[in-house]
Amino acid sequence: MDQEALNKEFEKAVERVNNYPELFPADFLLRLYAYYKKATHNIDPPGSRRAIINAFKANALFQAKGISESEAKEKYVELVKEFFAEKK
Repeated sequence: MDQEALNKEFEKAVERVNNYPELFPADFLLRLYAYYKKATHNIDPPGSRRAIINAFKANALFQAKGISESEAKEKYVELVKEFFAEKK
């Protein structure tokens, strides 16, 4: 998949997640969080008011360490596709 197509797929996946009315499982959200931060090259530290949530987010980011922005986009898109495929 070329970069333009990947960017479009990533944007569609982000929109799908943002428009989903139900709650997502916590482990799913943490993986999405890490891939999104890597994909968008957002280096801001986790910003929750609760220390435990920041710890979980930091751990998710650590686990995604070493993947490129493109890989993060691919993983984000695949994770979203798998989640919604299981919902059917």
